[in-house]
Amino acid sequence: MADEPLRILQILRAPVGGLFRHVGDLTQGLADRGHQIGIVVDSLSADALTAERLEALKPSASLGIHSMPMPRVAGPGDLTTPLRVRSLAGELRIDVLHGHGAKGGLNARVGAIGIKGRVALYTPHGGVLHFKPTSPSGLLFQNFERLLLPLTDAAIFESTFARQSFHRLIGVPRCPDPVIHNGLRAAEFEPITPAADAKDFVFIGEFRALKGIHILLEALVGVRAPDGRPATLVMAGGGPDFEAFRHQVETRGLADRVTLPGVQPARPTLHKGRCAVVPSLKESLPYVVLEAAAAARPVIATDVGGIAEIFGPTAGSLVPAGDASALGAAMQAFLDNPGAAETETQVRLDHVRKHFSVDRMVVAIETLYRQALANR
Repeated sequence: MADEPLRILQILRAPVGGLFRHVGDLTQGLADRGHQIGIVVDSLSADALTAERLEALKPSASLGIHSMPMPRVAGPGDLTTPLRVRSLAGELRIDVLHGHGAKGGLNARVGAIGIKGRVALYTPHGGVLHFKPTSPSGLLFQNFERLLLPLTDAAIFESTFARQSFHRLIGVPRCPDPVIHNGLRAAEFEPITPAADAKDFVFIGEFRALKGIHILLEALVGVRAPDGRPATLVMAGGGPDFEAFRHQVETRGLADRVTLPGVQPARPTLHKGRCAVVPSLKESLPYVVLEAAAAARPVIATDVGGIAEIFGPTAGSLVPAGDASALGAAMQAFLDNPGAAETETQVRLDHVRKHFSVDRMVVAIETLYRQALANR
């Protein structure tokens, strides 16, 4: 099977965020290389945006897009869907089941049990690693991960940070477990110029506490342009805490300095600010940092997850997570000396261009698929 096209099933819970972006790029890249791809997604979280995103993937999913119940935490679907995936894999004559996230990983590995010539790979995408080990959910999911490790033919980590965290919290797999960084398409390396009416800073992401938005708002309060003008910020996104953060903007007296345009695509939104800010408290390998760096935009970010791997030789400029004073100082430094930020931006762009391409990612994962099949 060294040169033959593979029949691959990509399995994930919900087509949102960086996880779906990764699966979409991987699916399209593998299809372009002649492989046949099927996709299994969650039927419980379907909505109009989900349908739109999946529709766009149909041309690359020759083995179809299949919906099955995958509860976010726990539910009956955790018992029935793995068996349905196993049956579907048989009907489609699948060679490789690749699960993404905790629920995708569960279904992929159970779907491959005891089937000769079929392998199961798993990419955690950070999900299970974000739970506190002492919390009930953390204990549940991490114990399940340990039980599933022997059923894993290869594990893939999108960052060295994720791999090290998995080893510490779950254990060291006996199977291959390489780091294969997420990648960007060639068009995403086209530079973006700020709009004439761009704000000083732009945040793009989900509105929830984990993203450090409260820290960003606290930091913004004291930041001023060299002429004394209060710094401005556009925050694009939505999420469970949107209204809470909107209220915080108002109570801090920032309503005339902060613009909230709602959910927006990341790349087209980068031109709305002169510098991107990523104040996250936890991350894996955030696409928004990759996209900003590839678009030659200055980025201020916290030293969490795999962000240092994206920053590469410029990682020394990362700020501690949860430190509003340090974040505010970095924002002030950008306004005081934008030329220094531009120089750093070019160094970072060269690093990202070399190490974070979709083609590089797809070839590395395809090679791992074939290695896993050869070792079965």
